Amino acid sequence: MFMDKLNKLIIIFQGLSSIQKILVLVILGVVFYSSSSAVSYSIFKSIGSSPITKERSSPTASLPTAADPMAEDPSEPKTETCPLNGSSHTKKAKSFWEKRRPLAVMIENHTEARSQSGLSSADVVYEAVAEGGITRFMAIFYCNLSDVQVGPVRSARTYFLDWLVEYDALYAHVGGANTPGPADALSQIIKYGVKDLNQFSIGFPVFWRDYQRLGRSVATEHTMYSTTAKLWEVGAKRGWTATNSAGLRWDEDFVAWKFKDPATSSGQVTNIKVNFWDSQGGYDVNWVYDVALGSYKRKNGGSDQVDLNNKTQLNSKVVIVQFEKESNANDGYPGNVHLLYGTIGSGKALVFQDGNVTEGKWIKTNRLSRTKYVDKNNKEIELNKGQIWIQTVPEGSKVSY
Repeated sequence: MFMDKLNKLIIIFQGLSSIQKILVLVILGVVFYSSSSAVSYSIFKSIGSSPITKERSSPTASLPTAADPMAEDPSEPKTETCPLNGSSHTKKAKSFWEKRRPLAVMIENHTEARSQSGLSSADVVYEAVAEGGITRFMAIFYCNLSDVQVGPVRSARTYFLDWLVEYDALYAHVGGANTPGPADALSQIIKYGVKDLNQFSIGFPVFWRDYQRLGRSVATEHTMYSTTAKLWEVGAKRGWTATNSAGLRWDEDFVAWKFKDPATSSGQVTNIKVNFWDSQGGYDVNWVYDVALGSYKRKNGGSDQVDLNNKTQLNSKVVIVQFEKESNANDGYPGNVHLLYGTIGSGKALVFQDGNVTEGKWIKTNRLSRTKYVDKNNKEIELNKGQIWIQTVPEGSKVSY
């Protein structure tokens, strides 16, 4: 029956003129589209009104995470010294770090991105304004035994490359400034031969976006994540382990800072306020000295700044504030927001540790050389063993203590 009717319709259709055939096909197309849209709407509506499953109510359940944490055995003596910050570790930890090179990760500090993940586990943290008075971090990882979840990961800036080279580190970031001119970080990464881990060339699952990382929806630019183990693994696949293709270790020419044990008594410098831009109070930093910890606890924009991984307030054994000339790149980028800092040469520096301050200067003789911190007598300042936080502020910025 159905086939007979279909054959009759085909015969009738074949007898139509060309214009009539086109009109019939248009009408059939409209009818088909309307019907399929109605069916689709009904299906998705029923899905939306159905009971929410565990998977649907937890959109981040399938996202990658850090591997099961490894910890140093508390019963094993800590006889090994981390070359980056002088902290003490076990032989097991050293056996891991000797197989890799340092890893630098760009982590943002927009007020809407806090709290961040991973900063408390870094050996050294660099902080400077990225643009518009908004600061950004470059966290250096090397001696921590655990796999550390890090983020939100953001873009590269040229002056961070001058500090990065001191470690010959892997560099994890999401794109970067690329306007032709002195602030063209992406071109400089190629020019300098940086061991680049740009998210654009790697993707999921090494990098992923977590829109619910703060327990609420956040803008896309505040969502990029990775882990130190995943990033080191990519570096190893690209041949960037502790040694290069010529068999030379990354630390062949590395110059470690001088380290010391904390003082047995603390001084009176217990509250430090660091101002980057007067117009951006949300990025003012307060460091409050905790005598029991022997560390400075960090506040940002007036609030305790915590690590999302462990919910603990960020703290550092040493806080260094270095003053450098800040200027606009004048590269034609809208708003002229790209910045430059005078990373080469020397300038004023303040080194805070043990509840005391040493007024001195920073010295970096060329782009490839190691930054040194010396006192007024040009003697290198010995730094407390533990995390070191280096803040670069524009010359003339207010720092009170």
